[in-house]
Amino acid sequence: MLDENQKNPRGIRTSEWWLTLAASLIGLAVMAGWINPEGVSTIDKISGMAMAGLAALGYQVSRGLAKGAKKE
Repeated sequence: MLDENQKNPRGIRTSEWWLTLAASLIGLAVMAGWINPEGVSTIDKISGMAMAGLAALGYQVSRGLAKGAKKE
C-alpha cells in the first residue's frame, strides 16, 4: 500500500516541474536573445515570454489540483 508521500510527491520530484522548468528556461532564452536563430522577430520573443508564463501558470494549477485531491 502507498503512503501519502508516494501518492502525491513533492513538486520537484514530478515530471510537471521538470517540463515547466524546461519551458520557462527556453522561453527566457528566446526572450533574452540567448537563442537567436535567423528570422527570430520581436513577436517570437514575446511568444517566448508568454510560453514561460503560461508554463508556470499551468504548473501552479496542476499542483493545486494534485494537492486538492490529496485532502479529499
